[in-house]
Amino acid sequence: MVEKKGKSRGLGRGLSSLMGDFNNEPVSSSINSENQAFEKLVPVEKIYPNPNQPRKSFQEEKLIELANSIKTKGIVQPLIVREKKGTKESFEIVAGERRWRAAQRAQIHELPVIVKEFTDIEVLEIAIIENVQRADLNPIEEALGYKNLMDNFDHTQEGLSKEIGKSRSHIANLLRLLNLPTAVQELLISGKLTAGHARALVTCDNPLAIAKQIISLGLSVRDAERLAKNVSEKKVSNKTKTKEKPADTVLLEADLSAALKMKVSINHEEGKEKGLMSITYKSLDELDRISEVILNGS
Repeated sequence: MVEKKGKSRGLGRGLSSLMGDFNNEPVSSSINSENQAFEKLVPVEKIYPNPNQPRKSFQEEKLIELANSIKTKGIVQPLIVREKKGTKESFEIVAGERRWRAAQRAQIHELPVIVKEFTDIEVLEIAIIENVQRADLNPIEEALGYKNLMDNFDHTQEGLSKEIGKSRSHIANLLRLLNLPTAVQELLISGKLTAGHARALVTCDNPLAIAKQIISLGLSVRDAERLAKNVSEKKVSNKTKTKEKPADTVLLEADLSAALKMKVSINHEEGKEKGLMSITYKSLDELDRISEVILNGS
């Protein structure tokens, strides 16, 4: 579980500030007194992934490509780690889980790491920003990451938008995807649906059924939006048609229909003294009879 600080702290420092510019400068094996960081080789079995890592899915093909590169070139950039709580000489990944996974596939037994002290909040911040900047997260992972940051940093959507350089609408639209059923989220994670398709489903009553229809028909985002809108409007229309009328209105409809020998429908506006009465005729003779009754008053 991520520890929560009492005071909100901005994210504006960015990765370079949090990580001591390790991605931009040559790594030294000597201890850095300012950053309290040092580089060392660590057995791969002593390195553990971050349990709060927002990225949950790793494409096997991409990992194999990276593993092949590691076999020929080695680990070009060390992993950033911190000491794992409650253990001796074990470490938790702060940045570089993809390299760690690929190294295992390349059967690398020791990995270069930079050890630095980080709080749980800083680890979460780095993991989310790093993945968002590299576009490594699927929409659900990104949404969960933003939610986690907002929960732990007490940020509003507007505040988070300014800190990470994403528009407020982008953040809001992604967070709305978390309201979708798990089955629909899984379609989004697998890439069968795009975030645009999924946004059209957020307000639907049966989003999974519509999602399956979108996939089977290969609909564009615009067509998906149109489909979702049509389904919603149809439901509203059906509700209007099936709304029960007051008993006295039904009785009056029956009396007028019997007197005219035609179907009469009355739609009275609730709480008002006005409404609409319609008479259905089946022939011109019936129309003539209605006209005669109205014009002659009998």
